[in-house]
This record gives sequence, structure tokens and C-alpha cells, in this order.
Amino acid sequence: MQQQQGKDVTLTGIRKSYGDVVALPDVNLSVRRGEFCTLLGASGSGKTTLLKIIAGFEMPDRGSVHISGKNVSRMSIADRNIGMVFQNYALFPHMSVFENVAFPLRMRRLAKSDIDRKVAEALELVSLRDFRARMPGELSGGQQQRTALARALVFNPDILLMDEPLGALDKNLRQTIQLQIKQLHQELGLTVVFVTHDQEEAMNLSDTIVIMENGSIVASGAPEDLYRKPSSPFVAGFLGECNFIQQDGGNMLGIRPEHLLVGSPSRFAAQRYRGEIQVATFCGMHWKLFIASMGQTIIAYAPPDISPLERIPGTAVDWGFQQADTLIF
Repeated sequence: MQQQQGKDVTLTGIRKSYGDVVALPDVNLSVRRGEFCTLLGASGSGKTTLLKIIAGFEMPDRGSVHISGKNVSRMSIADRNIGMVFQNYALFPHMSVFENVAFPLRMRRLAKSDIDRKVAEALELVSLRDFRARMPGELSGGQQQRTALARALVFNPDILLMDEPLGALDKNLRQTIQLQIKQLHQELGLTVVFVTHDQEEAMNLSDTIVIMENGSIVASGAPEDLYRKPSSPFVAGFLGECNFIQQDGGNMLGIRPEHLLVGSPSRFAAQRYRGEIQVATFCGMHWKLFIASMGQTIIAYAPPDISPLERIPGTAVDWGFQQADTLIF
């Protein structure tokens, strides 16, 4: 498939309510052409509702949706030229892989030769060329999801919307398809709006992460910027793990677990505290230590070669950090 020119998306003053429940109070969002934008939030944060409004499955109470400057707020789903991939794949069980991918082209009444060519290109793109005759029930979960992805791409959509598409897959397969999605995004120049509650998935895939809470956008930016310079304790705690220490002057310090010095290395810390190991779990690249200290539980990542004596539950340990590694709120 040739590189596609994704379109930019602008949402202005979007409000959506269901009876007395306001799902989206007043949302403004801009997604640049060719950008991979992830809506990240807990269940009930409004991220899927916002995606449905972009797609046309839901109509806002007020506000507008523009795609490349064109107001599509009241346009039908079919007229928006948007591809969608869902968590449940939504494949037709009585159709082969080929027929599933060809379906949107048949709805657009393309010639048979064009359908054959475009479906072949789409299946090649997701490495399913040899599976065209199979039925969905004969495919693995990953193959079904790639079929759904091919179907969403085959008609050259202006925007690709993905609603938690990898949630039903095991971790290894999820990581494999994450890589494939990222490569497709780069290769095709797609504009992608992706919904997930998985922080790691959001950081792996995104150019921009938009964090939502209670129907509002509370932060947006590049993954590294949001992680290293979060705007609030909520953002720091939601995107990765973070310890919080209340200061006497009213400020709150945030320290990422990877910046804590535990046991012997704590002698190099600018600020040191005493605690007791509660639990130690081995995570491969590091030990994850839960330390009882100052009336709370502190989480630290220690190197894999930390002394066994410094990770035994019940052991008293020193821990600390450098001031330069703290976040101040």
C-alpha cells in the first residue's frame, strides 16, 4: 500500500451527557496529521466516549469535530472515511479473511480487480497473505486482530481509530502487534487515535499521550515529557510509579522508584531515611522493593545484584535520593 496522507482532527468544546451524568464536560483536542495520539485513562474517564464522537457513533450535545478543517459533527459514520479497530475484532464469522477485508470495498462498489488488488496489499501489510481463505474461527487471536486491522486500512481511511484493540491478547503477542502497529504508522503516515488504559502500551506506541480523568483532559504531551516532568501528582502516579513525600513547607516531593538508593548505595544520597523491607519481588532487570517508612509504603527498584541481606522482609534498610532526581509539586 502507498503511504497515506492522514488528516488532522480538531475537537472544540465537546460536551456529552447521558441523562444527569456528564461524561465529557468541555473537551478540546487537536491531533496533528500523521500523529499517533493515545487517549489514556482509567475506566470511566471518558476516553472511549470521545473516540466514539470522533467516529460518529455518538453525537455531542454541543461542540464540533473537524477533520482537515471540515466540520463532520453531524455527518454519518460512513461519510467520515474513518477506519476502526475494536478489542473484540468484530469480524464476520461466516466470511473468510479475504471477504472480511474486502467488505468495506464492496460497500463502496469498487471494481472486482481493484478489490482483489487492495485486499492483497492489505493482507501483505499485516503478514496474512497465506491466510486469505481461512475463516475467523480458524485464526489465533493475533491473526484475527491483524485481519481487523487490514480491514480498517484497506480503503485508505483519513484517520484510524483503535479502541483498546490489544486488550484480549497475551503479553508477548500484544508486544508483537504493538511493534507492527508502530511500523505501519510510520510506513503509511497514518493519523491514529488510540484508546487504552495500559500505561506501558501508551508509552510504547505514542507520539502524544492525552491523559483523561472524569471526562476531562488533565495532561498531554510526548511520553518522555509527561514521565519526566508530570504536571501534577495524579499524572506522575498514573503514568508509571511514583513515591510522594509531603514536605514541611507545603510542597510535595515525587520520586520515581528507579531513582531511589537502597541499602549500601544510600550513603551517597543527599537525603536519607530509615525503613523496613516488607516485600521483595524479582522482576528480571531489577528487584522491586516495598519499604515501610514514614507511615507509608515506599517503592524502590534495586539492581539485580543487590545483596540478599538488603532485600529480606523484615530487614531494616536505609534509603534515599538525590535532590536533582525529585519532582516538586
